[in-house]
Amino acid sequence: MFRSRSKEEKAPTDKVQADLSKQTRDPQAPKGRATPKRAVAQSQRRSVAAPTNRKEAMKRQREARRVDLAKQREALASGDERYLPARDKGPVRRFVRDFVDSRFCVAEYFLPLAVIILVLSMIRVGNVQNISLLLWLGVIVMIVVDSVGLVIRLKKQLKERFPNEPKRGAVAYGLMRTLQMRRLRLPKPQVKRGERP
Repeated sequence: MFRSRSKEEKAPTDKVQADLSKQTRDPQAPKGRATPKRAVAQSQRRSVAAPTNRKEAMKRQREARRVDLAKQREALASGDERYLPARDKGPVRRFVRDFVDSRFCVAEYFLPLAVIILVLSMIRVGNVQNISLLLWLGVIVMIVVDSVGLVIRLKKQLKERFPNEPKRGAVAYGLMRTLQMRRLRLPKPQVKRGERP
């Protein structure tokens, strides 16, 4: 383990060093780039240099994360595919977004309807409270029927358009998007209602 190398083990490295010394560059040949000035080279080294302490490393990491989040927010507003979060990336997710955004969904009006029904249920009149209960039932049934229809159509379209791509979670992604009001959806809708995705 701690013995010295034999002559045969040392010999190959000597041959490699001898070969490298023979392959020198012609001194008159250009090296392909200009030699940078000392100030430029030093400033480049300082800008790429590793952080000197933990505090500085954390500061750089926070700054990088802030820049990434700003790019993601901008991409969510504009629909730029390069900087979207991982859950929104890819052609399958883009198609699902466009498919949902091109249709009218009952589920996107759930929150305003829920507020109206809640206000009606607080009124202390028997008939109004009965009407509010029937409205709850009606809204829930409409949302369920609309969602089942959307799931069937979306699965069919995904099988036709993306037969070889992974589609895991795409239908659930679409259903969650239907629950958001169109104006508040992120990434912003890229198609108008009635347009084909």
